[in-house]
Amino acid sequence: MARSTPDIPNSSMADIAFLLLTFFLMTTTVASDKGLLILLPPPPEALPPDEVEIPERNIFKIQINSSDKLLVEGNPWFSTSRELTDQIKIFILNDGRDPTSSDSPLKAIVSLKADRGTTHKKFIEVLDAAQAAYHEIYANRAGVSVKRWREISSDPNESPETKQAYDRGRDVGPNGTVGIPMALSIAEPSKVGG
Repeated sequence: MARSTPDIPNSSMADIAFLLLTFFLMTTTVASDKGLLILLPPPPEALPPDEVEIPERNIFKIQINSSDKLLVEGNPWFSTSRELTDQIKIFILNDGRDPTSSDSPLKAIVSLKADRGTTHKKFIEVLDAAQAAYHEIYANRAGVSVKRWREISSDPNESPETKQAYDRGRDVGPNGTVGIPMALSIAEPSKVGG
């Protein structure tokens, strides 16, 4: 009598594989990248039909080339990020005193432009210096440290005290208008060097 080979039942293998796949899909978490928290410009159809003319004196221009070298207000910049932050603060708070600088903090714009070959590290360093200038101005106006200001600005409605400090720092008027906006203009990169 010939002995038959026992068969392994595999009719439910597809069901088991499907159940395992479903289990792993349901239990796996996928890390999502946060990216940069930057307010994007409005779509072209939302822009007014007329272009707004901005006087040159109200624009603080920072350019970064593909070698990560800075050109600030048309001059090569060899100083530190701290000194760049200080220059930006002087520009914003000029209030018309220096005729070559901004008319007022309301009209001051910090423009940042990079080449395609600029490293992310350098771009973020310069962007941080520009944002630091605004945070220092706001913290000074609120009468708090910059660290405390960043905490307040992350949740201004945390308590009545933080709301008051936030309103003082940003110079929020009774109708909700902000006195000193964080006016950062990030231009599209040039194709030079990249």
